[in-house]
Amino acid sequence: MASVAAWLPFARAAAIGWVPIATHPLPPPPIPKDRRKADDEKLLINVSGRRFETWRNTLEKYPDTLLGSNEREFFYDEESKEYFFDRDPDIFRHILNYYRTGKLHYPKHECLTSYDEELAFFGILPDVIGDCCYEDYRDRKRENAERLMDDKLSENGDQNLQQLLDIRQKMWRAFQNPHISTAALVFYYVTGFFIAVSVLANVVETVPCGNRPGRAGTLSCGERYKIVFFCLDTACVMIFTAEYLLRLFAAPSRCKFARSVMSIIDVVAILPYYIGLGITDNDDVSGAFVTLRVFRVFRIFKFSRHSQGLRILGYTLKSCASELGFLVFSLAMAIIIFATVMFYAEKNVDGTNFTSIPSAFWYTIVTMTTLG
Repeated sequence: MASVAAWLPFARAAAIGWVPIATHPLPPPPIPKDRRKADDEKLLINVSGRRFETWRNTLEKYPDTLLGSNEREFFYDEESKEYFFDRDPDIFRHILNYYRTGKLHYPKHECLTSYDEELAFFGILPDVIGDCCYEDYRDRKRENAERLMDDKLSENGDQNLQQLLDIRQKMWRAFQNPHISTAALVFYYVTGFFIAVSVLANVVETVPCGNRPGRAGTLSCGERYKIVFFCLDTACVMIFTAEYLLRLFAAPSRCKFARSVMSIIDVVAILPYYIGLGITDNDDVSGAFVTLRVFRVFRIFKFSRHSQGLRILGYTLKSCASELGFLVFSLAMAIIIFATVMFYAEKNVDGTNFTSIPSAFWYTIVTMTTLG
């Protein structure tokens, strides 16, 4: 039994497949599939003593910039085998990340003028700043320009600069950045309050508030308290009209302002009220006015002036307009194809609802967007 016990550990080792390491060396390390091409190489970039390493192909993704073009060879040091730039290394790391990720970010703690100078030196346009930072960059740019203008005016006392800072420019600055003065901030919150009241009243006036006296049917709150809702709508429209006229007066370019999306929304939001004042009690004309009242719902888009998130969403949709257009085009093609299939499949069936290809559009759209 003693001999069996002595050999038992070796039997267990054999059972689990143990063998000496010397007879079975470790396998070679795996070769990564995304190995760099032979023509790629690491580049060493020295920015005021701080060294950065990156790949040549990373920089050459943007050939219109300094680092991505052959112009960088003017800064190559043969002795140290590196590119030397006497620039700001703290800002350069954001520039290098743009080459790596394709996204340019704005560091809030850096000086705006220095940031713009570094971008200009390396040949990068500020237009490529990401949506997450573009709003802050634009606000900082506007505040910096206004501060420089005020400083120049106070130092030189130039009469021409004094004429530029007239009442129109001060009003426009207050509209664009309401936090510069108490009066502008109060006007900002008052208009936001009336936008919310107008949208809420537009919803509440459709709620049933009892039966019609002497006949069947329900009476909406808008019909039962007609005078109250009319006065409330009048107050809101007066505020919106005053805001639109003041913005039009203060705009640097009135034609450009009148053609802007927000200006069109302002006009559409208040126009049904003034049209209703001139419409008589004719049933046909009144029916057309009821249709126009639907446009009052566009007042909700006025919230975009009070929400940074909505403005960022607008910039995002604008930058992706071509991709969204392709998506709509693809959906339209699919709808036509499947509607055609449904029409010819049901063509000879009695009592079918698919009497034509356009009549099958609705079924196809609902099926694609809901059931899948």
